Amino acid sequence: MSPTRMTPVPPGGEYDSDGRLVGLVYDSTPPLPVPGTNPWLVAVDSSDNALRAVAHAADQATGMKACALHLVHVQPWLAKEAAEAELAHRALGATARARDLLDARGLPWRLHVALGEPAERIIHRAVRISASGIVIGSRGLNAIESLLFGSVAYKVMHLSPLPVLVVP
Repeated sequence: MSPTRMTPVPPGGEYDSDGRLVGLVYDSTPPLPVPGTNPWLVAVDSSDNALRAVAHAADQATGMKACALHLVHVQPWLAKEAAEAELAHRALGATARARDLLDARGLPWRLHVALGEPAERIIHRAVRISASGIVIGSRGLNAIESLLFGSVAYKVMHLSPLPVLVVP
């Protein structure tokens, strides 16, 4: 199977008031038929945990009449020049397996790339697209590890105004 082509949407990306690139959006080809139809946001990085979350979301989407899968990947803050030079490369590399999984199942997707604190950016994007819910993988931290190190999934679960499905 040949890899899916991607096109940035909107061209040029999203910039903050200082002119720093802070977000990119990529659509699969073919794109989501109706991006606003029952959108679900799936948080992705390069981990196996994130890939399990994508697989679970894909399984659920296959059983629904209409479901738009939106992937979100968050990178830590980068300097203005680094964001221009590296953001797309880092994000596309980190999300390649997730996008390949959806392509292999014939499911279109939209990838949102953002800079910032992961839990905050995931929730912000989910609210912005009026997501029905958020799907996120768990790193499997025990209670003490979660308290000491924190966890993006834990923060998203407790801060999100939307339903959150944590996939172990």
